[in-house]
Amino acid sequence: MRQVKFLSVLLGATLIGVKPAWGLPPPEDVPEEVLRTEIITRARSPIDGKPLTAAEYAQLKAQIAEGTFAPEINSKFQQLILLLRIRRLLRTIVPL
Repeated sequence: MRQVKFLSVLLGATLIGVKPAWGLPPPEDVPEEVLRTEIITRARSPIDGKPLTAAEYAQLKAQIAEGTFAPEINSKFQQLILLLRIRRLLRTIVPL
């Protein structure tokens, strides 16, 4: 009989302390589904990281895409890249 009273008191204490829907996010939190469909109107420049509007970002992307020439690289770096490519080729032919 004593165990039954103890269990009933313990059960009553746990039911009083339980708050419903602990696992749910707060009501002011925006659902992920809504955030996925949100249109982004702000962006950052891929060049220097400055904030841009959507129109400025689209214009910058178009300018970057129009660039038909390769960027200029220092001749020392070009030579180093060439040597690294030759080294990689030799390593595939003659593994060490």
